[in-house]
Amino acid sequence: MRRNLIKLAFLFPIFLMVAGCTTRSVVENAHPNFDAAASIFKDRCRLAGEKIYKTVDDVDGVFVLKVRPEKTDLSDQFELHDPYGRDFRGDIYVRSFLHGAYAVENNLPEKLPADFPPHIAYAFADAIDPVDGKRYRYTGKVEEPWLTDKSYLKGHKRFVFSRSLATGPAPRYGITYDDISTRFEREHWIAGSSLKVIDLQTNEVIAERIGYLFDSEQGSKIGGRVPWLWAANNSCPSFGSRHAFAAQLDQTAIFVEKVLRPAFKKIAQMSSAKIAQ
Repeated sequence: MRRNLIKLAFLFPIFLMVAGCTTRSVVENAHPNFDAAASIFKDRCRLAGEKIYKTVDDVDGVFVLKVRPEKTDLSDQFELHDPYGRDFRGDIYVRSFLHGAYAVENNLPEKLPADFPPHIAYAFADAIDPVDGKRYRYTGKVEEPWLTDKSYLKGHKRFVFSRSLATGPAPRYGITYDDISTRFEREHWIAGSSLKVIDLQTNEVIAERIGYLFDSEQGSKIGGRVPWLWAANNSCPSFGSRHAFAAQLDQTAIFVEKVLRPAFKKIAQMSSAKIAQ
C-alpha cells in the first residue's frame, strides 16, 4: 500500500497534467524537426544497451555514489539531469536499494520463486550527504503496525528506513549515473544516460547501461505537456510506448541487481526449495 502511495506522490502531479489533455494536441510526427530528431535518435540507439562484464554474488550492501536530486525541471531542454535515468528522488532513491521495500509496497508474498527477478535488494546502502559531506548508512525493516495499533487492518505491513553515520568500511561496489548528452543532441530533444556499477577497490567498471530517449514533439508544452516525461515513450532500451514514465521508477536498483546479486537471493532460493519439498 505504501509503495502505491509513494508512486502516487511522484506521479500524481504528472497525471494531473496529462488529464488536462483528452487528445494529443500535436500529431506524433507533425513537428518539422521530427524526422531529423528521429534519425539522430535511431543512430544513438545503436550505442544503447546493457554491458555486464562481471557479476558478483552474495552482496550485502552498495555505495550510492550519486543521489538523484530532490527537484529537476522536466521541461528544461538543456539541463543535464539524466531524463532517461529518472527514478526516485533524494533519500527515497537510496531506499530503493534496501531489502523489503519493493516486496512490501507491491504486496508480494514473503516466499518468492527462486527465479523472481525484481527485486530483492540489499541489507544496507551507503551514500554521502551533500550538506555535511559525511557517509551515512541506510537500513530498513518491515513493520506490522496492526499488532500494536488496531486502527490498522490485520496483516498490514509497511517498510520503514533510517540512516546513521557510517563508521565501518565503505561498500566495495558503487553505483553512479551521468547525463552523457551533447549540446547537439539536446537541440533535438535527445538525452543520453550512463548508469555504471564500479568496483571501488580496483576502480573497474564492471557493468554499464547506456540509454537514450527523445521528445517526438520537440519540447511542446501544449495542454500542460511535460517534454521529458513524454520522451520516455521513445526510449532505448525501451520503457514502453505509452505513459512509459511510470516504468522508470526502480529502474536503477533492478539493473544493479543483475550485476551485484544480493545475499538475500540465496535466502530466497533456500526458502523456495523448502516449499518445494
